[in-house]
Amino acid sequence: MGARLAGGAGRRDSATGNCVQGRDRPSTRPPRAPGTRVKRMLLLLPLVVLLVGCGGKKSDNASGGSSMKCEISGDKSKANLIDLDDGKTHSVAVKTSKGDFTFDLATKTSPCTTASFAGLVDRGFFDGLTFHRIVPGFVIQGGDPEGNGSGGPGYSVVDKPPADTKYDKGLVAMAKTQTDPAGTSGSQFFVVTGDDTGLTPDYAVLGHVTDGMDVVEQIGKLGDANDPSGTPTEKVTIDKMELTSG
Repeated sequence: MGARLAGGAGRRDSATGNCVQGRDRPSTRPPRAPGTRVKRMLLLLPLVVLLVGCGGKKSDNASGGSSMKCEISGDKSKANLIDLDDGKTHSVAVKTSKGDFTFDLATKTSPCTTASFAGLVDRGFFDGLTFHRIVPGFVIQGGDPEGNGSGGPGYSVVDKPPADTKYDKGLVAMAKTQTDPAGTSGSQFFVVTGDDTGLTPDYAVLGHVTDGMDVVEQIGKLGDANDPSGTPTEKVTIDKMELTSG
């Protein structure tokens, strides 16, 4: 939502898209302190999608000359992929009710994921949504139009992450369902707030926080580590997202 990040032997889990659901279980791992097992999963409620092939779309403000092709699952008419020039730096400014932070897009690692996310930002998809899941010392997760971990944009793309991907503090990645292939993404994303996630490389890399990590960490405190659902203790709204290139 291969090499595991920030974890030694036995640190694998069956993490999948959204967040914790009672029916999902991580694989065997060394004993942990109470409340830590549930927070090691990123699960999305299952979505039924139809797999179709499609070339990547270009918006009017697309740059660069890449012939990006992205396979789209679901309603491809809802996808507005922006073919970003990987020779430039593309950033997303996230304005929230608790402060602002910025992250750069990993266009070279995840061309389809970043193109899709940029298209969603461009049409204001995220404006007004919330961080519906907050697990202290693990992640903050948002981007669900339903606000409960079950929603998305109506389509998905895939960028399988490198086998040596590490989901360290400040990394931004995409959540997915347990049944989706590695690297599948819709609109739900998470920002890592802990040093040791123990996540396997199954989640498409979106980017990395470059400014405002203190804001992310403050948001990350507005949750209960012992709550399997990750329900925030205080509502945090994404007021606006803006895409910049330079």
